[in-house]
Amino acid sequence: MLLLGACGQGAPETGRVSAAGHDAFFLWAGVKPPLVLDTAKVVYVLAGEVRAGENSRFVPLRPQPPRAGHADVWLVLRVERIDWTPQVTAQLLREIARWQAAGANLRGVQVDFDSATLHLDRYADFLQKLRADLPGGMRLSITGLMDWSAHGDPAALARLGTIVDEIVVQTYQGRTTIPGYESYIASLSRLCLPYKVALVDGGEWRAPRGLASDPHFKGYVVFLLPERGRPG
Repeated sequence: MLLLGACGQGAPETGRVSAAGHDAFFLWAGVKPPLVLDTAKVVYVLAGEVRAGENSRFVPLRPQPPRAGHADVWLVLRVERIDWTPQVTAQLLREIARWQAAGANLRGVQVDFDSATLHLDRYADFLQKLRADLPGGMRLSITGLMDWSAHGDPAALARLGTIVDEIVVQTYQGRTTIPGYESYIASLSRLCLPYKVALVDGGEWRAPRGLASDPHFKGYVVFLLPERGRPG
């Protein structure tokens, strides 16, 4: 059985991120689920990809649907382009139905796409159509870049807030926390919609002043890394 997790409020004020101190996780392909997921509440599970070289196929990365009655599950689709053909949406809907039939407590779908800050309006167009295609009651989450809140067009950010249920803002690249994240985190209140902060397991982190008191801040999600020497 795949053991899964959820978004927790707890996080270290300073030092290095430890998965053991959290209850919300990203679980990517090639990462062996650690024991800490036994008590997790929500997990974002990578299901597949839409790759740059092809816009008509959802490439599956998880042969078996996750099974964990104790955790909320988000189906994550990593996306390199958003000019999908209808075949991709149809395949995504079949995957949703397959996970639900297998007993996954499916909370919603998350799109992991690094939209350029200057093109957030185009991304919003895509997300609005995708939301209309999702089954009733299925929530929509997206990952986000820190630069969006600092330099994104306020109108585009406001529109995103009317379409998605949350943004999970990434503070890392690869295995490393992005330097200077503090100044970007300070601008997250501009999002004016529920957001979570994604931390990388083992990465440096000092919680910026005021983050915990921001009413839009809904906790942390830890990105789990493959063990050294293990394919990721």
